[in-house]
Amino acid sequence: MTGGFEQTSAAAGLGEMAKRSFSMLEMFLIFLLVMMTAVTVALLSLLFITSGTIENNRDSGYSTTQSPQATQSPQANESPLATQDSTAPRGSTLTQGHMATRMSPVTSTLETTPFQNFSGYQIGVGRADCTGQVADITLMGYGKSGQYARGILTRLYSRAFIMAEPDGSNRMVFVSIDIGMVSQRLRLEVLNRLQMKYGSLYRKDNVILSGTHTHSGPAGYFQYTLFVIASEGYTNRTFEYIVSGIVQSIEIAHTNMKRGRILINKGNVDGAQINRSPYSYLQNPQSERARYSSNTDKEMIVLKMVDLNGDDLGLISWFAVHPVSMNNSNHLVNSDNMGYASYLFEQEKNKGYLPGEGSYVAAFASSNLGDVSPNTLGPHCINTGESCDNPNSSCPIGGPNMCIAMGPGQDMFDSTQIIGQIIYQKAKELYASASQEVTGPLASAHQWVNMTDVTVWLNSTHTAKTCKPALGYSFAAGTIDGVGGLNFSQGAMEENPFWDTIRNQLLGSPSEEIKECHKPKPILLHTGEMLRPNPWHPEIVDVQIITVGSLAITALPGEFTTMSGRRFREAVQAEFASYGMQNMTVVTSGLCNVYTHYITTYEEYQAQRYEAASTIYGPHTLSAYIQLFRALAKAIATDSVANLSSGPEPPFFKQLITNLIANIVDRAPTGKTFGDVLQPLEPKYRVGEVAEVTFVGANPKNSAENRTHHTFLTVEKYEATSQTWQIVHNDASWETRFYWHKGLLGQSNATIQWHIPETAQPGSYRIRYLGHYRKQDFLRPAVILSFESTSSTFEVVTT
Repeated sequence: MTGGFEQTSAAAGLGEMAKRSFSMLEMFLIFLLVMMTAVTVALLSLLFITSGTIENNRDSGYSTTQSPQATQSPQANESPLATQDSTAPRGSTLTQGHMATRMSPVTSTLETTPFQNFSGYQIGVGRADCTGQVADITLMGYGKSGQYARGILTRLYSRAFIMAEPDGSNRMVFVSIDIGMVSQRLRLEVLNRLQMKYGSLYRKDNVILSGTHTHSGPAGYFQYTLFVIASEGYTNRTFEYIVSGIVQSIEIAHTNMKRGRILINKGNVDGAQINRSPYSYLQNPQSERARYSSNTDKEMIVLKMVDLNGDDLGLISWFAVHPVSMNNSNHLVNSDNMGYASYLFEQEKNKGYLPGEGSYVAAFASSNLGDVSPNTLGPHCINTGESCDNPNSSCPIGGPNMCIAMGPGQDMFDSTQIIGQIIYQKAKELYASASQEVTGPLASAHQWVNMTDVTVWLNSTHTAKTCKPALGYSFAAGTIDGVGGLNFSQGAMEENPFWDTIRNQLLGSPSEEIKECHKPKPILLHTGEMLRPNPWHPEIVDVQIITVGSLAITALPGEFTTMSGRRFREAVQAEFASYGMQNMTVVTSGLCNVYTHYITTYEEYQAQRYEAASTIYGPHTLSAYIQLFRALAKAIATDSVANLSSGPEPPFFKQLITNLIANIVDRAPTGKTFGDVLQPLEPKYRVGEVAEVTFVGANPKNSAENRTHHTFLTVEKYEATSQTWQIVHNDASWETRFYWHKGLLGQSNATIQWHIPETAQPGSYRIRYLGHYRKQDFLRPAVILSFESTSSTFEVVTT
């Protein structure tokens, strides 16, 4: 009835228009409209002719510039990227509730001077902040309830490296990000924004996003339900900060490209790691284990990037160790041991700059770290002190919850710096002695694969299949780096009727098919059959290789164990060699593009410790990845990448469970204002002591929305000659700590510590606090306002 009424009214309106004459103004407007239409048609025709096809890409589902109407869609899961052939990339179109508009690629900044006898590459490096929210958000990695961010130890960065052939005809991007892992949602949005700005220049096949795997970064940027629950909800605030940081780092690298050379070096790192599941490792054949001197991969690979004058540009290092020196009692956002190595290297190369500033970029990226811990003192019962290095990581008194591995330092801060220092020192040594140059063409291959349905050839006559995702009982036990907290132990091989009953009542029972597929894993969560409100785990996974001359960087979508990484590298290297690409260096780059938990060997899977219970696609997961990556290597080696199918496109979910921590108004105590000093500094400190001051605070998460300030604190020294205060530290410095203490009814305190280093110069200092508070007047929308405060002056003296 309603539709008919509208049509009748429209017809009557047209009849009335036809009966009357038009004024001069109306005639002019009609003429203008006709001309605009003609110009638009002409432009669209021109685009069609020059571009071949005008695409109709689907809505990205997220943009900070979208209107509320534009974000609404009846579809629950659409991808921001139209399916593209990786070898024939197309320009970008984006539909956001308006007409799709093709974005012109940004002009390349490649140097255009002739390249006589130039065998190097065009190289660009960039670093951008991606810290985001440092309060009222769960830290991602340990899965420990109540481990919320409550301040900051160091800022988090995205570090981007672009390598292009001399004429710019081909290029690759590797990005290492100080986050727990790259989520699929994150990657899709980054690719979407790169496509909008650069057209077909940066694509799914030539861009790798890798997380360092710090367990002290913010959560909340995932789309699959299990990770959303672990994050205690999705938050646009964190998601947007990480996405924009990644894109900005790539933009900086793109803008600053110059001719240069890449050198490679390798060496072993001692004293920085142990295998946290040695009993799983022992399940591998003795003949295989005998080929290696250690149950961890000790090798570090370093890429040294310099310009044609030999001036330093950047470094990428890959080394296998978990960034869990900061344990699950930590509440300060930080980049852990690998971040500390980056900090030391960048501070050395960017002399005179504050942390996070300067042109030199050093990334310490993750590798096959699945069973590798930095807690080198090993697992001990924290109640008795005895070793609990046993198959179940359990203590005689207290069980698995008492079995914790400790780092080499006096506390977790000290351990982080010790491990980071070891890694940095080895990288520095390898960097200084690097002499082998990387030369040759660039290539890339990528596919999206449904990992729940891969047929694996075990030999010439027998096959097996991967499974729908599921997590075993030992997943809930956690590891010696961070226990689960419930009565679960590693190595569990039997179901528990108590937990099965709870699961069945809340989530339903796993099917016999999924149970059979995952044997001998006893299934705790049959996530592949749990689809509400969205799927709990990904089905569609990226597999990707980029090659730079004789270097192949493989993008692993999870955490490979030591032996898994070794088998994988050998298989991919052999595949290259069998098609004429001899002596390839294969890098296993971890936590890339989408997160799928762990990947163990078939033998390790039988022991069902934490890593095996978290191998979500079943016992043949490693074999499936080896098979898939060998196909990519063959395609590159035989120049047949164009024949690879793009694969099934992953989803981009629009409706997600949002973070339930409310944004409340900040309030100062009666008679106080934000930034007032509550606990003053002492008038004098010696080097090695801690200067501490407490202010009337406001919620730090406000600063992730209003970006007036780019640090929460500064330590400043008075320079008498210029009569000015010079910043010597900020919140990216490892010498400073910013603690936020949440009170009641919007009140809070902020404590700033400066751990005065031995290198501090004597003189007059002060500490500044920079923050934002949320204010809301009656019947008015909330606003976020900035404030600053300064401590009293204090003296630093040497001993």
